[in-house]
Amino acid sequence: MSLLVVGLSHRSAPVSVLERASLAADAKVKLLHDTLAAEPATEATVLATCNRIELYADVDKFHAGVAELSTLLAQHSGVGLEELTPYLYVHYEDRAVHHLFSVACGLDSMVVGEGQILGQIKDALALGQELHTAGRLINDLFQQALRVGKRAHSETGIDRAGQSLVTFGLEQLAVHGPVGEWAAGKRALVIGAGSMSSLAAATLARVGVAEIVVANRTADRAERLAEILVASGTGVSAVAVPMARVADELTRVDLVVSCTGATGLVLTADDVLAAVSWGAAPDPAPQTPAGLEERGAAPDPAPQTPPATAGRYPLAGLESADVVARLAAAAEGGRRLADAGAARTISAPVEADGCPVGPDGRSALTGVDANSLELHGTWADKGEAAAQRQPRRSTRTQARPTAVRLALLDLAMPRDIDAAVHRIPGVRLVDIESLAEASADAPMAADVDAVRGIVAQEVAAFGAAQRAAHITPTVVALRAMAAEVVAMEVARLDGRVPDLDERQRAEVTQTVRRVVDKLLHAPTVRVKQLASEPGGAGYAEALRELFDLDPQTVASVSRADAADPMNDDDPGRAS
Repeated sequence: MSLLVVGLSHRSAPVSVLERASLAADAKVKLLHDTLAAEPATEATVLATCNRIELYADVDKFHAGVAELSTLLAQHSGVGLEELTPYLYVHYEDRAVHHLFSVACGLDSMVVGEGQILGQIKDALALGQELHTAGRLINDLFQQALRVGKRAHSETGIDRAGQSLVTFGLEQLAVHGPVGEWAAGKRALVIGAGSMSSLAAATLARVGVAEIVVANRTADRAERLAEILVASGTGVSAVAVPMARVADELTRVDLVVSCTGATGLVLTADDVLAAVSWGAAPDPAPQTPAGLEERGAAPDPAPQTPPATAGRYPLAGLESADVVARLAAAAEGGRRLADAGAARTISAPVEADGCPVGPDGRSALTGVDANSLELHGTWADKGEAAAQRQPRRSTRTQARPTAVRLALLDLAMPRDIDAAVHRIPGVRLVDIESLAEASADAPMAADVDAVRGIVAQEVAAFGAAQRAAHITPTVVALRAMAAEVVAMEVARLDGRVPDLDERQRAEVTQTVRRVVDKLLHAPTVRVKQLASEPGGAGYAEALRELFDLDPQTVASVSRADAADPMNDDDPGRAS
């Protein structure tokens, strides 16, 4: 087996590249025909979805195969090879099998465990079969991938992992309180309109947020998601806005969920700092549908207007050192809330002596330079470490949800939101990294681990079956040669002993055949066992050399076996 896959996905390439590299139906056909016309490939198929483009092929030369498949992907995707190459990944032999099985189980999907990929794998196999570009290896591989994916969904809860990730993230934002109570009446901004963002939006609607604003680079997808949310029957109000409006929306919402395919930051610390410093406090009353319709053209709510003489908030005139000293005192005094590390928040009550940290944390930040904010982050982290040493019950009883001005849930990988925002007072951030730390023993983590175990088992079984199948034509050719020798010797016996009757001739023939079968049984069974082990491919060649088998005979057996349609539907193959 010389399986090679060359491709790119949402994990390796930005959305802009994936969109440009998408393949239309006719482009897939042309790509497969050209792949087989190339010298290194003997069979191939292509798996193309909105999140990935992968070309699978059986090649006889690794380096030539990588170069040829990469060039063909670039030619047919419309993206230049030099631009495409940094985003391509390559898997070979067992690693290629492991990759496809992981994809089939949903481990490589943007929404972990989603089942739509199984239909797309089935379509890729059907295309290869229709165009006669899928041979024995591709057929066995993709059929087994479908079985592995179905096994993962039936034996584990992997299909709930994506949902669990969103729910678990909201639980962390709610400080492990009831998500429904925490989310009720809130306004949420969902950045992105892909699978995970759609799942997050649906979850927010279900738990009772009052309004959802969807921002996406492609306006049509954002509008479609908003329409689905409104029609969901949950009573949520939803509207789509362009990405250029995200900064404005940050000042109006209580919660942000972001999951895009961007390779850079979508929200920087400056963006969030500006929103919580100058944005108007959100109206707790849900906005009416009529108000949502006017939002696109309506002016922003009146900002918190500072005194004209000061040019900023009254407390902003304090020296930065004084601000930092007061923040440090608040942190050391235990007036900062911690949450066991899954989310990070900075908040402190207003002091009677004029401490610049207000209940919403905005006024303290006005006029503070970056260096002072960094120092504040250091003091805050020190305070968080001290708070984390307190009993967990004490932490939860001190938590006041009203102290959080803006809650952020970053479900993207790589991250969409700057991790530095956790240093901003009144901001709570939960991201993939913090979720992983907090959910080591969560059900979704156990499901993912269980699926990984299934994939590892199936990869080993598939490899063993393929190696064993590789020697089968040689064994068949050996037995065919033995049968031919028996037939020749029986015919020779007929010439030398013509007086044998039919019963005697049959008995002699059967005896000779039994002797040959017994002589061949042990070595053929053993050679199949050895061939199924890693490095066992050489036994087929040794068998051909020892018995002087005709290579053309072996090849003809292989072709006949591959052409047998019954083999393609045999569920016991490659398992």
